[in-house]
Amino acid sequence: MSMINYASREINCKIVYYGPGLGGKTTNLEHVYGKVSPDTRGKLISLATETERTLFFDFLPVDLGTIRGFRTRFHLYTVPGQVYYNASRKLILKGVDGVVFVADSQMERMEANQESMQNLYDNMTEYGYDITRMPFVVQYNKRDLPNAASLGELQAALNPGWELTEPSRQRMVADPGRPGEHLVSQLPTGEWVERAPYFEAVAVGGEGVFDTLKAVSKLVLKSLA
Repeated sequence: MSMINYASREINCKIVYYGPGLGGKTTNLEHVYGKVSPDTRGKLISLATETERTLFFDFLPVDLGTIRGFRTRFHLYTVPGQVYYNASRKLILKGVDGVVFVADSQMERMEANQESMQNLYDNMTEYGYDITRMPFVVQYNKRDLPNAASLGELQAALNPGWELTEPSRQRMVADPGRPGEHLVSQLPTGEWVERAPYFEAVAVGGEGVFDTLKAVSKLVLKSLA
């Protein structure tokens, strides 16, 4: 949950990048860190494991305005991708305000993506968080590789949608980033479903990195307003 610093008049929000090992979480954060003005960012902290690093840093975006006179400082974290670091994953998720799931688009990584997505849902549930009601964005990384799965395959496996049972939420909602697609829609069978916004990315080149970050940041701000 966001923390308010009355002395600096800042609201501190935590965004966690989740996903399978070597999927691009670290690359996302390193790209953002390299592009953010040194005057608005904190130190990049790296905690190394045998096979992967956990990174985190904070920054103060200058283009998102204020909330009730408070500036918003975002703290970005990655989690270890390997399942056997689940205790660390859970610890990093504590107090989260928004989640970015970074999926590896390669066909042979589909099972690892699904395992990590299920792990995210399980860990959020243990904390009493409802991932379907908080800022949540999916990034399909490595779209430039020849063995990348199609968007349709990735959506079906990782972002098929969750059922909406409350009548007040059962209305068509267009996806602002994808003309002709909807975040909330009604299936031919009558059920209403909602999907997370998704973005394509090639994080090693910076493509889609800031689109993803801006989307989840705006959702976090909307949840605080």
